[in-house]
Amino acid sequence: MSGPPPAVAAVRSAVRRVLSALPADTTALVACSGGADSLALAGAVAFEAPRVGRSAGAVTVDHGLQEGSVTRADAVAKALRGLGLSPVMVRAVEVGGSGGPEAAARRARYEALDGAAAAHAPAVVLLGHTLDDQAETVLLGLARGSGARSLAGMAPRNGGYLRPLLDLDRATVRGACHLMGLDPWEDPHNLDPRFARARVRHDALPALERTLGPGIAAALARTATMLRSDADTLDSFADALYAQAAGASPPGLPPLEAAAATAGPELAVAPLETAPDALRTRVLRRAALAAGCSPSALTARHVRELDRLVVEWHGQAHIDLPGGVRGRRAADRIRFER
Repeated sequence: MSGPPPAVAAVRSAVRRVLSALPADTTALVACSGGADSLALAGAVAFEAPRVGRSAGAVTVDHGLQEGSVTRADAVAKALRGLGLSPVMVRAVEVGGSGGPEAAARRARYEALDGAAAAHAPAVVLLGHTLDDQAETVLLGLARGSGARSLAGMAPRNGGYLRPLLDLDRATVRGACHLMGLDPWEDPHNLDPRFARARVRHDALPALERTLGPGIAAALARTATMLRSDADTLDSFADALYAQAAGASPPGLPPLEAAAATAGPELAVAPLETAPDALRTRVLRRAALAAGCSPSALTARHVRELDRLVVEWHGQAHIDLPGGVRGRRAADRIRFER
């Protein structure tokens, strides 16, 4: 008896590996927009979960950004229930806040997914990102000049979020969706040139393919994998440096009281100024985030200016940081204040 078509087999195999590695009492929730990638993931999960003895449901998020979004979310939920997934949840969210529409929608979506996973704990959320999504993420990180961690792209697992399809290209996944007889919906935002990811997907990557030849997406994804390993190693060393710099209190003040006097961590200069640049800047960035700076607003320029307080100290005034935070040097310490 012949097996499924190669594209379907590839998606199911990727899903099977992830589901089999989950604890037996964990529910796998597919985050499904109704697009071809997440719908193919849902179809594969529905097929494989009973075969490996795992519970599987789904979540679809209604961002409320388009006319008829409620009807669309209900139709996606109906399709997911038709696959045999249970529970199937529709979560409506309000999109707003800083960072632009893409960032705001992403924040709202992940808050909804976090809530769905918490309501059915222990649970994980499966995301339908593909190799092509990874390549787009790397190019967007490159354009921002965000460093190795940004260029490392998306991890196959990040906490309770898993990406089973990250090694499969979009053509394979979408082919599998068609071969499973599923009817996907294409979000018009994916075609809207106002959004950076849409421009990368439809303009930048095809231009690179035309100029440099095929295989660019796969090459970018491989680069992300290698950089992620390097970034993980550097972050582990930075953890130790952060603990050392934050653990040394000013004379007469224990660590907790010292921290309470500032807006965020207070770092001793001595261990930082002898550390490698890659570790020192990681520690400074982490401290700025802990003080209340927005990750999307904190740039490499901000971190460079903080770094000058350590290695090029000439009595400079404070450094203004996003979120109303100031970094300054006082008594051989870097302090973060409101």
